[in-house]
Amino acid sequence: QVQLVESGGGLVQPEGSLRLSCAASGSSFSVYVMGWYRQALGKQRELVANIGGGGITNYVDSVKGRFTISRDNAKKMVYLQMNSLKPEDTAVYYCNAKLPIQTRPDSGTWGQGTQVTVSS
Repeated sequence: QVQLVESGGGLVQPEGSLRLSCAASGSSFSVYVMGWYRQALGKQRELVANIGGGGITNYVDSVKGRFTISRDNAKKMVYLQMNSLKPEDTAVYYCNAKLPIQTRPDSGTWGQGTQVTVSS
């Protein structure tokens, strides 16, 4: 089973950029659909973006054109490049790994989360 460790969160000013990284351990990394989710204070966790083993990506509308998800299967890494950050992007960001048969939003393996705060 895969294990996940996120890094790269922090405090950034509006319109700034951050890159989140997720390091995976375990076997068969390339078969997993990797995703970034976020949970703001008082809100439900939501999918931000995901990427299949072959590189097909999916984004929530609110981050399209600003965020880019990518993966390096050889290094077992997933990244989320976040540009033009807004205060409403403030949340704890979680890395997630799902097998293709795991379709429930809360399924799969989760990292511990990394805080992203967008504030002046």
